[in-house]
Amino acid sequence: MIKLGIGQTIETKSNEDGIKQASFLLERLGKNEVDIACLPEQFLPDNTITDFEASFSQFAKIAKQYSMTIIAGAFYNKSGKELRISSPVIDNTGQFIGTQHKIHPFDYEKDSIQPGKEVKIFSTKCKFGVVICYDMVFADVAESMVKKGAQVLFSPARIVRRGIHPWHIYCQTRSLENRVPVLGANMQNAKFGGKSIIVDLYEDQGVMIPKTKMTVGQGIRFEEFDLKKFEKSRRIRYSDHKKFV
Repeated sequence: MIKLGIGQTIETKSNEDGIKQASFLLERLGKNEVDIACLPEQFLPDNTITDFEASFSQFAKIAKQYSMTIIAGAFYNKSGKELRISSPVIDNTGQFIGTQHKIHPFDYEKDSIQPGKEVKIFSTKCKFGVVICYDMVFADVAESMVKKGAQVLFSPARIVRRGIHPWHIYCQTRSLENRVPVLGANMQNAKFGGKSIIVDLYEDQGVMIPKTKMTVGQGIRFEEFDLKKFEKSRRIRYSDHKKFV
């Protein structure tokens, strides 16, 4: 069994306050013995982060203290001459072990953001992928991650209120398609709708059914998962995949 969680943030006036809020949520998740935790996309007032290790050093301390992997959201980040939206991952020893770049910039982001070119698999307490916000719309992103070994998908997101319902549908669909849990973390304020979601699956007489839980306001949510539960079903599903012309 593994315990996975999300933190839902609310609006703050400064990056310092935003990091303090997120640290408070991560501390709560750590005290509940969560193994891997995910924060929302762009939950800070200034979402351009030039140095993840310096900006999120407090997250690294929490990760090490509680032996908890942290997906620290996703932010504008410049690498060389290219500006990307990147999600930094901190392992359970407090080390920054890599970033996942957003594959599909959304709408206005396309004017300035270079798209990511590969999906990465991170391995700590389990193998997981990071699907950044709009990437959840595209089935091939999630599928590529699971076929590369991901046992669960985390999604740092920033979803406006009118987009919450379709976002939830996408999260449930990706879970059903790939037979993996999906955990989506959103922020909440006047514009962004919160309702961070955890999607698990259960089987009822041969039918896979999504089971969801949501968060309202500032807070955390976590669940225990048996990630081996649907390995056989996933293998069967993929063996029948794309057998058409």
